[in-house]
Amino acid sequence: MKLLRHGAPGAERPGLLDAEGTIRDLSGIVPDLAGDILSNEGLARLRALDPSTLPAVPGTTRLGPPVAGTRNFVAIGLNYADHAAESGAPVPKEPIIFMKSLNSLAGPDDEVAIPPDSRKTDWEVELAVIIGTTARRVPLESALDHVAGYAVCNDVSEREWQIERGGQWTKGKSADGFGPLGPWLVTADEIPDPQDLAMWLEVDGERRQDGSTRTMIFDVRTIVSYVSRFVTLHPGDVITTGTPPGVGMGMKPPTYLKPGQEVRLGIAGLGEQRQRMVAGS
Repeated sequence: MKLLRHGAPGAERPGLLDAEGTIRDLSGIVPDLAGDILSNEGLARLRALDPSTLPAVPGTTRLGPPVAGTRNFVAIGLNYADHAAESGAPVPKEPIIFMKSLNSLAGPDDEVAIPPDSRKTDWEVELAVIIGTTARRVPLESALDHVAGYAVCNDVSEREWQIERGGQWTKGKSADGFGPLGPWLVTADEIPDPQDLAMWLEVDGERRQDGSTRTMIFDVRTIVSYVSRFVTLHPGDVITTGTPPGVGMGMKPPTYLKPGQEVRLGIAGLGEQRQRMVAGS
């Protein structure tokens, strides 16, 4: 299934995408895509519905983040060896974990406001993992049992704040709207191998990133198990798992986003995003 949330920011309603590409409203069935709805049992109930019996939603409606009730927005740094190389960093021996503010969550096509004092706003196409059931110190072999599905994420990053201002990476990752997610949550049964997904990103129509989850250093199973040792993961939590090479910081010379530019990105089977950069205030 492809599950989504549609409507104005803060007033999104649950929905799904049917086989013909029509958005169907789920608000008469579930209050939102959160909590127990994301468990295997909850998803099975949604899977049993006949989408044609659900109200159709205009295709022009805004899409919000495809999951609600998120408590933790976790990110993994330098999880592709070639991206670590372009960043001038050694390949990590354990997953690098940082947090993005929940305020950074945004719809897949929402405008991204570049903060007025930002000089190095960058892009990162990433595979996001959506947690479906509580995961606390889960063993490697059962880690994927806790995954509801997957989504596209743009881990927008302010590199000066992240690298040059001291402290943790979180400050360069957490501006409002710096975590576009979606367009939908694709349930895990539709993605039999999350380690074989092509991913790409363009800036103003120019391809900047062209990679695959095959080149992850730490795979999804390892990441979920590892993060759950340190952070209890709840239904609706998001883990974004790192980016392949091609970010602005790695270009020669480094190139960063400016107001008026457009970023388009996608992952095979998970859909596409499109964001226009605007000047923040």
